[in-house]
Amino acid sequence: MHIHNVRGQLFEAAERVLLRDGPDALTSRAVTEEANCAKGVLHRHFTDFDAFLAELVLDRVRGIEDRTTTLGAAAGTGSVVDNLVDALQDLFGPVTVAIVALITFRDGLRARLREAGLIGIPLAVQGTAMIATYLTAERELGRLAGDADIDTLAPTLVGAGHLLFADRASAPPQTTAIRKMVTTVIAVALRPPQP
Repeated sequence: MHIHNVRGQLFEAAERVLLRDGPDALTSRAVTEEANCAKGVLHRHFTDFDAFLAELVLDRVRGIEDRTTTLGAAAGTGSVVDNLVDALQDLFGPVTVAIVALITFRDGLRARLREAGLIGIPLAVQGTAMIATYLTAERELGRLAGDADIDTLAPTLVGAGHLLFADRASAPPQTTAIRKMVTTVIAVALRPPQP
């Protein structure tokens, strides 16, 4: 039987296994069983399981890069706090949190990602760049102070955001908790709205 969009189906199956069973349960067998295909299908498209996982992470990285454009377009509209809350909720969806845990869990995957040019903790690094791009645009529009330290604010927002979302076993944090954190982090840089 011919499977359309094999890569996409395998990525979706891997994400389901990650969400349901965690990073230690993610194996090539678990992925192919979840995708309802033969184990050989995965190995026909990827040299090994770490190569598959690296492509899964790179696919997520491309998604964050695409969302950077959307978030940047929101600069000057709505409230800065609301835009950041929405961005962090989107960034730290359950799959991203599970993939960050997976990256931490697998040495071979981290090595592949370094070979692909990704440094630090992939997804968190790209999320930080996304937030920094947005904050820079807001600073240029005058909604953040001209001396706002974007290089400190962006990683602080992403790091604190990750801590709020990191517990895979619990429900995601409430929007009020995220809003409180964002408001606290950017309070010194945020300019009051102009009438």
